[in-house]
Amino acid sequence: MHDNVTLIITIALIIVFSPFFAKLLKLPTTPIEIILGSLLGFLGFIHDAHLFEIVAEIGFLYLMFIAGTEINLKNILKTPLNTMKRVVLYLVLLYSFSLVFSLYLNLGTIFIILLPLISVGLVATLSKEYGKTPWLTISMTAGIVGEVVSIAILTITSAGLEFGVGLDLLNTLFTLIIFLISMFIIFRLMQLLFWWFPEVSTALMPQKDNQEQDIRLSFAIFLLLVGAMLYLELELAFGAFLAGIFIPTFFEHKHELPEKLASFGFGFLIPIFFIHIGYSFDLSALTMDGLIFKAVLITLAMIFMRIIASAVFIKKLGPIDSLLMGLSHSMPLTLLIAIATLAYTAKSIDQLHYFAFILAALFQVITVTITIKLINNYKLKKEENKNLL
Repeated sequence: MHDNVTLIITIALIIVFSPFFAKLLKLPTTPIEIILGSLLGFLGFIHDAHLFEIVAEIGFLYLMFIAGTEINLKNILKTPLNTMKRVVLYLVLLYSFSLVFSLYLNLGTIFIILLPLISVGLVATLSKEYGKTPWLTISMTAGIVGEVVSIAILTITSAGLEFGVGLDLLNTLFTLIIFLISMFIIFRLMQLLFWWFPEVSTALMPQKDNQEQDIRLSFAIFLLLVGAMLYLELELAFGAFLAGIFIPTFFEHKHELPEKLASFGFGFLIPIFFIHIGYSFDLSALTMDGLIFKAVLITLAMIFMRIIASAVFIKKLGPIDSLLMGLSHSMPLTLLIAIATLAYTAKSIDQLHYFAFILAALFQVITVTITIKLINNYKLKKEENKNLL
């Protein structure tokens, strides 16, 4: 009983004080939550608890749901063809570099999947700090397409790790294809319904809403799609991600809704997921032979892959902005940890590489956020000097 009380109080204190530490250290809140989770877990204030694991899992699914709310399918379909070609080339280069790097260093197949992952979660936090700059606009577009690819790979990898390569995996892939076709049909039908009868969307989510109907419907969509994935034995995170896409795509009149949903998630559920990740990283593992070297190697490989691949945008953005765009994708914290956890659970990677990926995820966030700030400051000073002349 006393252990559970200590656990609850510790989690509460981390949730409350993480933003203050983040502001003091000028870092995103997420790595602070992971570091505090690891440190306080090592000191014995955090321990294994079934409810803690369940809430952390819900936090991860809700994070994927929030990631989905960043995507408006209608806007993505309006992206100029020239830009989309560059985005596709950028992703092809990333996966090509990953393949070459993994084969050259004789790493496992799972590394080919892990190294090119893209997540827009921290890109969204950059847009809050730097505004809607050209490099961040392109970064969001490329990031959204990259995240869809990454989440699809997450689903297939999860099935592959669970069932192995065989008939079960083929059945899972077939189920996934049927599910995606069904989702496409539902999306098209809803698009037609809301086009012919726009009052339906406002009836489901009224502008003046004192019953929090928008939140209720959002959670219903979230739970329905997670439930569908559970029934079909597919990756739950994919269902949560698709549920998030519904919100901005079909309820554009509720501009504030994604922010309301994110406020709840980042204020409660999502920090618990990151605290749990931190707790699962044993600080004593830092003494493991080769751990820090491997983490630094993974960090550098993932950053340089993206910087080189982002060169496809130089003609459109210029060298500095294309560099910033590549760096902005070098922090796939959530997906990197999620797939590394799946791989470790399925014994596809050993404990050393699992810890190396968690450590690399932290190194990336700290290194990249500081580097982006320095480059952006240099760019602003350069522009100021140019204007003075």
